[in-house]
Amino acid sequence: MINPTSASIDYLVIGHVTHDILSDGRRVLGGTVSYAALTAAALGRSVGIVTSASADADLAPLDTLATLVRCPSPSTTTFENVYVNGHREQYVYTPAAPLTPVAIPDPWLKTPIVHLGPIMRECDPALADYYAGKTFLGLTPQGWMRSSDARGHVFPTPWVEAGHLLPLASAVVLSIEDIGGDWDLAAHFARQTRVLVVTCGWDGGTLFLDGRPTAFPAVPVKQIDPTGAGDIFATAFFIAMASGARPLAATSFAACLAARSVTRVGLASTPLPDEVAACPLELNPCEGSGEPKVRTPSQG
Repeated sequence: MINPTSASIDYLVIGHVTHDILSDGRRVLGGTVSYAALTAAALGRSVGIVTSASADADLAPLDTLATLVRCPSPSTTTFENVYVNGHREQYVYTPAAPLTPVAIPDPWLKTPIVHLGPIMRECDPALADYYAGKTFLGLTPQGWMRSSDARGHVFPTPWVEAGHLLPLASAVVLSIEDIGGDWDLAAHFARQTRVLVVTCGWDGGTLFLDGRPTAFPAVPVKQIDPTGAGDIFATAFFIAMASGARPLAATSFAACLAARSVTRVGLASTPLPDEVAACPLELNPCEGSGEPKVRTPSQG
């Protein structure tokens, strides 16, 4: 592993890695940080991860592609996703230690893109203050919008930090499931931040730009496993926006990659080179040029 105090990165994702329990009882690596890190690496970014997990957690799939800061914890957050008629029920066990700004190596304060991806309220909101105004700050706030009962059953809870965090963000991505289908709440959030995307699975999603909504379609595919698709969408969207894409072009690029992800299972759903090549991204025209450029974010 590269020393994080000397590693140069351009995409930092912060949140818990997880052990995800599959239907056959196996435990596999998951969590927003895992899907985001592998997606960013596939898009040509040098990736850093700040997470918390037990010493025996096998993070080798990430360690080969990212610079990893693992904060000590007696346990690793464990999730079980159960899909019933297309609806996901979640259970969470053994949450790992929380993450605060003290975990961030000093050189990573200047990382060009920072992605806060909590899964269960583990990211201290002070992390957003730490980066606000210094970098492109992307939020996937689902972890601030849920809690669990004594059995570990996950249920939605109000995002109490929204009023503080939304104005700090460069872009925010959440799903319609995260807000219980409440479009009034989505519009309320959108009025507090410049760029908000609400994804809707098969139905595409809605981009709110300065509070104004524009629907965008999904790419039709045969779904095998939707786990991680939202994280892949968000990462691709943040990178596209930070690369200079117009927001609607960024949604098309992200939706293209996210659609392909649901045709595979687990971390194998993160983008393959041919998929990145098949999802071109239209960037803003260069100053003085009359034509837009088309490239993938990994082309610089």
